[in-house]
Amino acid sequence: MKSSSSELELDRPNIEDYLPSDSFTLPPSPTRLLHLRDLLDISPTLTEAAGAIIDDSFTRCFKSNPPEPWNWNIYLFPMWCLGVVIRYGILFPIRVIVLTIGWIIFLSSYFSVHFLLKGQEKLRKNLERSLVELICSFFVASWTGVVKYHGPRPSIRPKQVFVANHTSMIDFIILEQMTAFAVIMQKHPGWVGLLQSTILESVGCIWFNRTEAKDREIVARKLREHVEGADNNPLLIFPEGTCVNNHYSVMFKKGAFELGSTVCPIAIKYNKIFVDAFWNSRKQSFTKHLLQLMTSWAVVCDVWYLEPQNLKPGETPIEFAERVRNIISTRAGLKMVPWDGYLKYSRPSPKHREQKQKSFAESVLRRLEQK
Repeated sequence: MKSSSSELELDRPNIEDYLPSDSFTLPPSPTRLLHLRDLLDISPTLTEAAGAIIDDSFTRCFKSNPPEPWNWNIYLFPMWCLGVVIRYGILFPIRVIVLTIGWIIFLSSYFSVHFLLKGQEKLRKNLERSLVELICSFFVASWTGVVKYHGPRPSIRPKQVFVANHTSMIDFIILEQMTAFAVIMQKHPGWVGLLQSTILESVGCIWFNRTEAKDREIVARKLREHVEGADNNPLLIFPEGTCVNNHYSVMFKKGAFELGSTVCPIAIKYNKIFVDAFWNSRKQSFTKHLLQLMTSWAVVCDVWYLEPQNLKPGETPIEFAERVRNIISTRAGLKMVPWDGYLKYSRPSPKHREQKQKSFAESVLRRLEQK
């Protein structure tokens, strides 16, 4: 996916273009030297301008752009009304029935296997994996999911990690219906959290709370233990750490890339022709997100299992992460941006911003002195 030059300029803005023309002009007096305090005097202006530019470029990664309305005249409006009746009055009840039947089959089978086969661990794990794949298939069917998979199906091997771009929690469901991955995921409240703490732990999933600093150490230890196990499910990580709107890719966390394991990239691209699959967790609960998908015409997407990658000699984990991000972004047609996705949940502290502001002023001063 090629981007226009104007879009690229917005992602890499020049701060000088947003400041008054005399902001960087040297004082007229030849005897007066430019000091750091001169720049700090205008630092509020710099901070405000830079903040507006950065916020615009950053927040666009987490915005859902609604399609242009097409039911704008008397000829098309009746067709739109008919579509609403079909989606809400016919398709939605059928999908609810399908999902309900799926849950009945899954729960009755899962708890029977879980409690009756406790002495046969290998058989129990294999059956639980198959049942998790089954319920995920029912979820995809409830959206009339049209998913096209490209590349070889993942196999269970030690010392390998699968990483994918992240648009919604349904990424996990779409991938899980083909392979019972063990996923690293944020702990959620409500019925989703109940599923995480009971059923999904049976396939080796690991949960964390991004607000707890100690969770990072625990998760890092569990990751290393998991990739060493020969019988463990393939490990799936969404290194962006948050949902992005399937047009951009934000920075990958390096945790998955410093385990000394083979990294298998997975690229996911949704087609917005019928519904936008992006989940904005700050504005919408996952239940409402599922209802939105179940009342749409269909969820259409492509999934590519890409060539496994290994750390190159002399390459750092951060460079490795960026290389894999570039591979995924190129395949899925995503634009790479230099933002940390965790800024979506927490802004830098005032002290950190002050340090960055001073560093920026010093860099501008060096540029002026070179002129």
